[in-house]
Amino acid sequence: MKLSFEFFGRLMVLVGAVILGGCAAQSDTLVVSAPVDTPAVAESAAKFERDREAILAMAGNYKVTFNFTETVPFVAGYELKDPYVTGGHEVVRVIEDRGEYISLQHILVVGGDEKFPVKHWRQDWIYEPDSVLVFIGGNAWEKRPVSDAEARGKWAQVVYQVDDAPRYGALAAWTHANGMSEWDPPAEWRPLPRRDATKRDDYHTIAAVNRHAITPSGWVHEQDNSKLILTDEPQVLVREIGVNTYTRFDDFEIAIADDYWAATEDYWAAVRAEWARIEAEHDAFGLSIKGEPEELYMKLLTLADEVETGEKTERKAIRKAREIIGDYTTTRVGDLAERLNPIVREARN
Repeated sequence: MKLSFEFFGRLMVLVGAVILGGCAAQSDTLVVSAPVDTPAVAESAAKFERDREAILAMAGNYKVTFNFTETVPFVAGYELKDPYVTGGHEVVRVIEDRGEYISLQHILVVGGDEKFPVKHWRQDWIYEPDSVLVFIGGNAWEKRPVSDAEARGKWAQVVYQVDDAPRYGALAAWTHANGMSEWDPPAEWRPLPRRDATKRDDYHTIAAVNRHAITPSGWVHEQDNSKLILTDEPQVLVREIGVNTYTRFDDFEIAIADDYWAATEDYWAAVRAEWARIEAEHDAFGLSIKGEPEELYMKLLTLADEVETGEKTERKAIRKAREIIGDYTTTRVGDLAERLNPIVREARN
């Protein structure tokens, strides 16, 4: 069982009281002193607070650049694709903070003369988790158990799609050395990014290292990606480097994002709760559709727009959202081969 620092402190007080109670039979005078933390406990508590500061430092208003470059092919005849570079303005808000659980919601502000908000990804941080929700390919996920020893001092990051369906998760410790704070997990599978899922059918998943580091001007999300073909034995198609920079910036229409969230946050809280219920009740689950789940997330995003404009009541939208999630999810994930989109053979030659 994992103990929070608050619980540990209370336990030490209780132990001290029991010891002092035993001494009362031998002495008429008791001197009660507060429990003293050991250096190891104090160091762990300080590290925990530094971890939290690093996670919370990712909240703010940003100019963002997304930069992905394929580097090395591993299938004969494969030609590297042109680098993908884009950017925009994004707000990141803390939507929940329970000490050992922090949730950050990203919202883009896009458009030309008429700007509008786009609900983007969400990152949840869980301290010393019992399990981590990980992607297992073909629009399916499973809860991977984590032992107390493995989880000690570490944070899970679980990333969610624009409709709050899961995407990927990983576990690692934050480090604070050499003048920087960084979270550097081992490689885990993740679904295809939309930039590829809507245009390509020559690989199935990405084995990705998703590294986060705090910078003087904001933070950076670095990715070391191996694009995998999963038919037969797994085969790396090509490697890719991603560098997403978040630079603090306030000269854009920040209120557009905040107003959208104020109007829709209760709707999205109910959507998150429905996905959380599915995750809590099942060790594995997936989507009933293959490939990019645009059909699902567009329906849920549209309901949010209708709540924002008043076209639909929040209550009706939540009820409909639950129905939609139920229609597109399954707890019978089956074999990986059954869940995968077919690969176009010419793409491998």
